[in-house]
Amino acid sequence: MPLKKYKAYTPVRRFRQSADFAGLTKKAPEKGLTQRKLRSAGRNAQGRVTTRHRGGGEKRRYRMVDMKRTKDGIPARVSAIEYDPNRSARLALLVYKDGEKRYILAPNELKVGDTVMSGPDAEARVGNCIPIENIPTGTTIHAVELEPGKGAQMVRSAGGAAQLIAKEGEYAQVRLPSGQIRIVHVRCRATVGQVGNLDHENRKIGGAGHIRRMGRRPQVRGVVMSPRDHPHGGGEAKSPVGGQAQTPWGKPAMGLKTRRQHRTDRFVIKPQKKRK
Repeated sequence: MPLKKYKAYTPVRRFRQSADFAGLTKKAPEKGLTQRKLRSAGRNAQGRVTTRHRGGGEKRRYRMVDMKRTKDGIPARVSAIEYDPNRSARLALLVYKDGEKRYILAPNELKVGDTVMSGPDAEARVGNCIPIENIPTGTTIHAVELEPGKGAQMVRSAGGAAQLIAKEGEYAQVRLPSGQIRIVHVRCRATVGQVGNLDHENRKIGGAGHIRRMGRRPQVRGVVMSPRDHPHGGGEAKSPVGGQAQTPWGKPAMGLKTRRQHRTDRFVIKPQKKRK
């Protein structure tokens, strides 16, 4: 989906680039597949701010996306390609032969009128959800399960694509977009193809007002604060000179690894690439 550029009648508009939504075929969502979405504005159950710089933003309704694809053997026709404000990927509205409607992540090159299917008997075509044991090696996949029957958990954002590189016994090796190679059980399901909306990473916000409508409030740098408000504040320097960068509460930041050990880490063969 190409990007839309704006006339530079203000400094903000000069560099802004956003999606032109040309590939969408339906504006209003399917009413029966949406539900109310509550907003916490970064507060916990006690009303205290646990995540700063969140709040406001446009109201949204949550689209219930079928991440499990359990209607095996029943063909479904792609009725529409829709926008989802809650994720970077587009949604495809499926109408099954029995009349039921469901949302799925819209793969690249999937068009209105195409037919998709799920289950072990489905063909390895774009949009079909198949157990990994029935997918040929080397195929590009997305919406990959971590545990059989739990639903897709990996490779769900716009432009995401993993590759099935090997199968041996009950496990298969999958190369994720980060470069990480992970072992996945062959009974786990994945959808053939690449997630659509490839130009999402090339968009440029351009202005602060757009960020506010996305629900993100302004952030103030620690170096411009006073020493009583932030460890980086005060003095003449503009960076944490002579010490480790810290959070407002004195905890180490910028480089400190904060990810906890996860029970699925034992399935990682090759770690992801380090960011430069």
